[in-house]
Amino acid sequence: MSSTTDKVKGTANQAIGKVKQGVGEATDDPALKGEGKLQEAKGDLQKAVGKAKDAVKKAADL
Repeated sequence: MSSTTDKVKGTANQAIGKVKQGVGEATDDPALKGEGKLQEAKGDLQKAVGKAKDAVKKAADL
């Protein structure tokens, strides 16, 4: 995956995770809330991978 794809998918996973957490909180569904936290963390990691790829590419261009 390209760094841009990683960052976009990461942002999407963060947003979906936050929505799931909110719905889980509103419906008193701890499983959905936990699933949302996990998906948000996955998004954080995907964005970090994208940023790392950008940093490696910049370093290689020097």
